[in-house]
Amino acid sequence: MKSNHSRRSFLRNSSFATLALICSGQPVSANSFSSLFDGKPNSKIKGVQIGAITYSWRSMPGSVDQLLQYCIDCNISAIELMGDAVEEYAGKPANPVKFAPGQPRQLTDEQKAQMAQYQKDVAAWRASVGMEKFEALRKQYQKAGVSIYAFKPNALNPNNTDAEIEYALKAAKALGAASVTVELPNKPEHSERLGKLAEKHKVYIGYHAHTQATDTAWDLALSQSPYNSMNLDCGHYIAAGGKNTKESLLALIEAKHDRITSMHIKDRKSKENGGANMVWGNGNTPLKEILNLLKEKKYKIPATIELEYDIPSGSDAVKETKICFEYARKLLEA
Repeated sequence: MKSNHSRRSFLRNSSFATLALICSGQPVSANSFSSLFDGKPNSKIKGVQIGAITYSWRSMPGSVDQLLQYCIDCNISAIELMGDAVEEYAGKPANPVKFAPGQPRQLTDEQKAQMAQYQKDVAAWRASVGMEKFEALRKQYQKAGVSIYAFKPNALNPNNTDAEIEYALKAAKALGAASVTVELPNKPEHSERLGKLAEKHKVYIGYHAHTQATDTAWDLALSQSPYNSMNLDCGHYIAAGGKNTKESLLALIEAKHDRITSMHIKDRKSKENGGANMVWGNGNTPLKEILNLLKEKKYKIPATIELEYDIPSGSDAVKETKICFEYARKLLEA
């Protein structure tokens, strides 16, 4: 009897929820009905995959299980995964040097020696670790309705060994990611090196730029390898100011859309207006135009929420990421 009552309650509540969606006047897609009944997140709106970089939740506890729950709480179904949590889950050696939040990172000679040994230990671990934990994490996230489209480990820098870089590419593939992301190198020999290793593993390198971004900043890297690509940060591009305008940004996306593996979206003021990170809708990043360009042109570029503005008192990073997602959703459904 209790089972039948629970089933009736579920059906009644689900029917009310469905009716509420219909009566709200909002478009109701097949995905909406699916997520309504399976409880999984769905942030693909009008064909545009809205995602988030897990850096957005850096102010909160960040185990792989906690990050997954944040995705569910924000209704985010696809992510760019930062490396720390998954590497810890997979067994990376613990850092012997600890810093309190806000503490100046001035190392003693003893700490410098400890860090040098730690970096060697991490490099050795990365060169030998199996991919089972990364594959298990992919399955765990997929079961919950969350895919990983990009992976950002701290293993792709000039001081990292080839074995570490290849580890990062293999881990990305095990996680189900199409690309790894890294800052755009200053030295062209490094992007050439990364591109060659990426070709070997068939995983893209998505280069991210801050306010050094220009329309031609990625051209050399893109010419070096078909697996060198762009992780375009639209907010940083606008904050650079000068020739970087709304019109030039949209033109850049159109011109390079087949070389952009993912992008970051945030709202920043232009350089001329101070360059600050803003609550969405208060900056100069043309969020509406960017998202609608992706929708109208059917570009398969994940639009990644990167929460960088100051979190208001009484809120937290999960609540603010959810607000950003809802803002993007409304722009796409308008």
